[in-house]
Amino acid sequence: MTNDSKPAAPIVRCPTCGGPSVFAPQNRWRPFCSERCRQIDLGAWANEEFRVPSPIPPEGAPHGDPREQD
Repeated sequence: MTNDSKPAAPIVRCPTCGGPSVFAPQNRWRPFCSERCRQIDLGAWANEEFRVPSPIPPEGAPHGDPREQD
C-alpha cells in the first residue's frame, strides 16, 4: 500500500495581519494571506515606514563619501 498524498503546505503567520497564511505556490500572495495584506505592506515600503535606524552624525561632521574626504 502506497501513500500518494502530498505533504500539507506549511502555514505561516502573515507579516501584515498575523493571521494564518499557506506558504505554497497555490497562494499567489505568499507569505501574505491575501492581496489586501500584500498591498498594505507595499504601501508601507512606499511610504518609507520600514527604515533601518542610523546614528546621527556629530555636529560639524563632513558630509558625503568618506573615501573622498581629505
